[in-house]
Amino acid sequence: MPQAAGDDAAHDDAAAAGRPPSRHRPPTAAAPAPQGAASGAAAPAYGARSASAPSHAARPSGTEADAAGGSRAAASVAGAAGVPDGAAGGSRAAVPAFGAGGPSDGAGGPSRAAAPASGATGLPDGAAGGSRAAAPLAGATGLPDGAAEGSRAAAPAAGVSGPSDGVVPGGLPASGSPSGDIVARAETHAVSPLLNCLLREVAEPWGGEDGRDVYRLPATGRLLRVRGGRRPAEPEMRDGDGWRPLGHAALVALVTEELRRHTGLANDELPAEMTAGRDTVAALLAARSRTTPPADPYVRSEQALLTGHPHHPAPKFRGTGPAARWLPYAPEAHARFPLVLLGLREDTVVEEGDTGALDALGTAPPGYRVLPAHPWQLDLAGPGLADAFADGRLIRLGTTGADVWPTAAIRTVYAPGADLFVKFSLDVRITNDIRRLWRHDLLKLRRTDAAAGHALAAAPGPAAWLSDRGYRTAGFAFEELAVVVRDGLRGHLRPGATPLLAAALVEGFPGNPLAAAPDPAAWWEAYLAAVVPPALAAYADHGVVLEAHLQNTLVAVDAGGTPVQALFRDAEGVKLLPDVGRAAGWERLVYCLVVNHLTEVAAALAEHHPGLDPWPAARRAFARHDLPETAALLAAPTLPGKTNLLLRWTGADGADARYRPLPNPLAAP
Repeated sequence: MPQAAGDDAAHDDAAAAGRPPSRHRPPTAAAPAPQGAASGAAAPAYGARSASAPSHAARPSGTEADAAGGSRAAASVAGAAGVPDGAAGGSRAAVPAFGAGGPSDGAGGPSRAAAPASGATGLPDGAAGGSRAAAPLAGATGLPDGAAEGSRAAAPAAGVSGPSDGVVPGGLPASGSPSGDIVARAETHAVSPLLNCLLREVAEPWGGEDGRDVYRLPATGRLLRVRGGRRPAEPEMRDGDGWRPLGHAALVALVTEELRRHTGLANDELPAEMTAGRDTVAALLAARSRTTPPADPYVRSEQALLTGHPHHPAPKFRGTGPAARWLPYAPEAHARFPLVLLGLREDTVVEEGDTGALDALGTAPPGYRVLPAHPWQLDLAGPGLADAFADGRLIRLGTTGADVWPTAAIRTVYAPGADLFVKFSLDVRITNDIRRLWRHDLLKLRRTDAAAGHALAAAPGPAAWLSDRGYRTAGFAFEELAVVVRDGLRGHLRPGATPLLAAALVEGFPGNPLAAAPDPAAWWEAYLAAVVPPALAAYADHGVVLEAHLQNTLVAVDAGGTPVQALFRDAEGVKLLPDVGRAAGWERLVYCLVVNHLTEVAAALAEHHPGLDPWPAARRAFARHDLPETAALLAAPTLPGKTNLLLRWTGADGADARYRPLPNPLAAP
């Protein structure tokens, strides 16, 4: 009989304070998760330090899984240039009108991401905008004889590494080296978040020149000039009497030297990840140029994040393997693929909650239960599962009959026909953490999910919670093979509403209603009304701290593109006030909801609609809630901004994040 994971209370108690440090490095396949906890120190009060000097005070622990970071202080800067909507990928398909009833069965749209073709060796000399020649992209070896371009690659068998048919390392177009356009666009996507980190965490404002912002790097004394805005670009370094343009490679070298002197620490890993992250974007752009965006606007929004986290030095790093390992599963490449179906012997099943939807994905023989697996994770974990396959604890059942679409989280996929989300472990570092379903998080899943569901059901308006109904895994590979079942969309959406990923509204995608809003002030008022009241009510009335950042929030819009509903997700990131103090819980809510969410949407809105000041309406939205915390928030001079660059450089655990104060745009002028 299946075991009830909740019986293992010792694990839950041991890890109650936070994630174990091992979340930063890929665990050995099929090894048990280490126990223990790491927690942050109490958060400093608002306004404790000025925004001119970094603060490394520890903050409350907790997952920042897949978070999109907050913008710099002037979040409402108008007219800042950036990557235009839809500019980062393939041909633009006709955009369906909003209000078509939400995601359609099968999700329509392109075939799987086209197989990148052969012969790539690296970036052309000089392609990096004045830097030294950019580091080579992962080398490509070529298509097998007779392989058709764009053919569907079969899901790899468990434990088998290497590219599927039709996919080659590097993910590059048929001409060999990436085109100059792809190189330039990859540079733009990679430079912007790295500059955001450097300017927020280390650099000192040093005036302006020729309409550009100038900063001083205190450790090296170098001067840096950039085109400002929420997506800073075109960095130049003072060199003698002039300014020398910096491409991504040269910027990485500059950041590396500054941080080495600034911290007194060396770090070879992070610079390599920055370079690999840029190469990832080039591979994604090449793949997108051979595909068509999904027809379903919801899926299109989940697959829109080519830049990703705007305040992370390597937001698109996908591990150290070749692109062939991950490109078939990349949402940004408009990928879709079948899940691998395993049979798990019944006496080894561990599950909790409602996992019945997994049984509908396939048929297992007597004595076994269906266990879906992500092909990439199965490839990574395969060697450690060899004994289980050999002795019959695991058997292979084939693949799902229908494809799934990877969402922005990469490890979470959407099955539109079944209207179901499925979340997996993925032993790859994405932003700050290894994306594994950790034992102690799974053991708390039902409690946190039930609390969040109750809070959102009682919240004002039509807000909804996408429940993590339960999980199923193998007792001998508890974390490696864990699968979480999450509610789909249709049972929660208002009639005629179309859900969109909030992060995509900020980054931009074809059909983005934020950019097209005919009355941006009214659009923003509607957005605030959908998102802010349920998040504050969950905290104030139920002690539930939602991780309401951009990637955990869906905003449903009506046929005209106006926000009418917010849907929140991911019980793993939820905190409950019985477990964390009220002050720490509020700090976390402010960081996720305001810094990581509203400042980014406000900045994007002001960029697309010059002259709009979003912050008076935001102040009114918070002032309507009679809480002592909201009064303090509106009076505080600063808000906490996470220092992802310094966190990664110093090797701090994600649960022990460092923050620095940023000017508070909600404070009355």
